[in-house]
Amino acid sequence: MNLIETQRLQLRHLTKEDGVFILELLNEPAFIQNIGDKGVRSLADAQGYIEGQGASYEKYGFGMYRVALKETDEPIGMCGLVKREGLEDVDIGYALLQRFWSKGYAYEAASAVLDYAKSVLRLPRIVGITAPDNHGSARVLEKIGLRYEKMVHIPGHTEPSRLFVPPTDQA
Repeated sequence: MNLIETQRLQLRHLTKEDGVFILELLNEPAFIQNIGDKGVRSLADAQGYIEGQGASYEKYGFGMYRVALKETDEPIGMCGLVKREGLEDVDIGYALLQRFWSKGYAYEAASAVLDYAKSVLRLPRIVGITAPDNHGSARVLEKIGLRYEKMVHIPGHTEPSRLFVPPTDQA
């Protein structure tokens, strides 16, 4: 069942049927470079990643969602919310298969997830993080209304990350 629909996209919880797609997405060179190597090398690893999202859905009421084209139901990426160790706030995250970049899908999905976080989940403040040289993701965060604040160290990341916050403190 879809949680969120936009003009071109539908977003829903990840399920075990998404294993092949998750295996492909998490092993794209751009995903590994910009987000990190999640160590997902097999279908079993992908199922483990999906189970981790299921645990997030249960614990927090949110996680990463499968993003698919509305017209065909073809999965193109993930977008959702993450409660990350080392960050006080929930952050918005997204990753698309590279062949779907530069079509406005990341912005469309992130805008819808941000609206869902505020209106349905009633989360008071959403932030975003990117790798220092991930300018494409930074542009998406800025386009959804966040602004760069500072560099932060996130546990499990070797490099510092750029932190983007709402323009005014909403807490």
